[in-house]
Amino acid sequence: MTVHRSRGVVAFSETDASGRFHYTSALKWAENAEHELYRAAGLPIVGFPRRAVSATFERPFVDGDEYVVELAVKRLGNSSISYTWRILDGDAVAVTGAHTVVHLDGSGQPAPVPQALKDVLEKLTAEVP
Repeated sequence: MTVHRSRGVVAFSETDASGRFHYTSALKWAENAEHELYRAAGLPIVGFPRRAVSATFERPFVDGDEYVVELAVKRLGNSSISYTWRILDGDAVAVTGAHTVVHLDGSGQPAPVPQALKDVLEKLTAEVP
């Protein structure tokens, strides 16, 4: 599977009262990996609101832990993109998730995903279980 990888370190502000990362942090990390991919390709990162998001949490992170987000394209549609992702703690999977975005035009209506972005994302399209 071809994936886009993004590395990070858990910040204190991403933890909750238990000292473990807050679940919303994983969603932000996945979204940041997506935006990093767009920026690396020289593409705009606006006009892609979320339609669906899901995540399963297997292992906790605490302040200072390092993580890696692996982002792949599950489905590349005409106006939508479905991503699948894993957040790793070393070699162990800490979080698995998925999200779908819809490309909108200037009036807020669904519009075709720009060809330049499709060209980049086709390289990350993977067979996902």
